[in-house]
Amino acid sequence: MSRVRVLVGTKKGAFVLSADGTRKDWDVSGPFFAGWEIYHVKGSAVEPNRVWASQSSGWFGQMIQRSDDGGATWGPVGNRFAYEGVPGTHQWYDGTPHPWEFKRVWHLEPSLTDADTVYAGVEDAALFRSADGGATWEELAGLRGHGSGPHWQPGAGGMCLHTILLDPSNQERMYIAISAAGTFRTDDGGKNWKPINKGLVSNFMPDPTAEVGHCVHHVAMHRARPEVLFMQKHWDVMRSDDAGENWREVSGNLPTDFGFAIDVHAHEPETLYVVPIKSDSEHFPPEGKLRVYRSRTGGNEWEALTKGLPQKDCYVNVLRDAMAVDELEECGVYFGTTGGQVYGSADAGDNWTPIVRDLPAVLSVEVQTIP
Repeated sequence: MSRVRVLVGTKKGAFVLSADGTRKDWDVSGPFFAGWEIYHVKGSAVEPNRVWASQSSGWFGQMIQRSDDGGATWGPVGNRFAYEGVPGTHQWYDGTPHPWEFKRVWHLEPSLTDADTVYAGVEDAALFRSADGGATWEELAGLRGHGSGPHWQPGAGGMCLHTILLDPSNQERMYIAISAAGTFRTDDGGKNWKPINKGLVSNFMPDPTAEVGHCVHHVAMHRARPEVLFMQKHWDVMRSDDAGENWREVSGNLPTDFGFAIDVHAHEPETLYVVPIKSDSEHFPPEGKLRVYRSRTGGNEWEALTKGLPQKDCYVNVLRDAMAVDELEECGVYFGTTGGQVYGSADAGDNWTPIVRDLPAVLSVEVQTIP
């Protein structure tokens, strides 16, 4: 029977939650790197025992950690994300006398075909790649070199590259999202990039339909249909059916279309999940009721999923990387909250159970399905 490994990054360490295919009894391991911010933890799609973690601290800087035994033991990789004597300084060592500084690694995206290749999205927004298991890194400089770069602005969380989507049908195609710049696509492996934001409307901008400047919170896709993208924006849930060339709103009957997380069912490309938050100034569920919303029609028509979730006096948030799905026959859905709870559903969202409570604030949730 397949097993599930839920990888949780928090404000004060990483945790690994493991269960068999029934997903009823869970083993909790951790905290790993206790006291450190673990912005993102993600496992390899090629090697099930390889896991990557973004470990950072305002004092000691940024490190990338790697485990080759499913998260049981860890070790730092390479020396290119490192601390050089100045508290809070994260520097990229590219052989120049004055390395480029950045704040943290927001997102790690392992290759779909090569266990030693992994991508890193950082703040201030840039994209890096390692092809040797994390020993050395190179910037995909065409992104920062795009002519729109001077118009990128930080969102409330910083000017972060937080989403990396790899197209399983085309190794040269990749999507990224930056807050607050928008979504970009490369069709040549990262050499050249184009903004793909047509149809997005952001009323806080001088030009609400500008080519760049939109605060995109997260983008998701189903591997069977990589040309179909779903976006949770700073207000509005959006959909593109043409690889991002055009977007349309699918917020439909949601109680509010502000939120951070969005994901797609593992086996149903038209089934997606969001967690509405009251507003951009009040980051908690409407009416204090924690509700995941599911659409089985690709948007517009939404249903509230509440069974097992607190429906009174709940004021937590669910961050952009804090929702994921497994690939078992009955798709499991998982999310973590800033209150330290990780909830799981073994039946596509119909029923929810708290897997673990009282963790530090959850920053990311990812899932590995282990054969």
